[in-house]
Amino acid sequence: MEPTKKDWKLYRERIGDWQEAYMEKLVQYLQENLPASDKFWELENRIKNDKKKPGVLIEVRKSSMIWDIVRLIHDEVITVKDLEEFSNELVEAVELILNR
Repeated sequence: MEPTKKDWKLYRERIGDWQEAYMEKLVQYLQENLPASDKFWELENRIKNDKKKPGVLIEVRKSSMIWDIVRLIHDEVITVKDLEEFSNELVEAVELILNR
């Protein structure tokens, strides 16, 4: 499915906010009452693993937009509810992939 111009524009507008919220959630996790050394090593591990996820780093391309949205949902960066303003066709395509 080729995304509509409206969906593509909306995606480009939202992706930065979605990533910021995801990274904020990761940072909040480290503010637990742990010794500094534990936080340091956990931070190193999280950065190593999470920097490869679309919630942190993504190449924004129209051709991979639907698959990237599926990955964002799978990685709990966003939910299907975050797609309310997108076209029904896009939401249906994402849900079809998620339900496979």
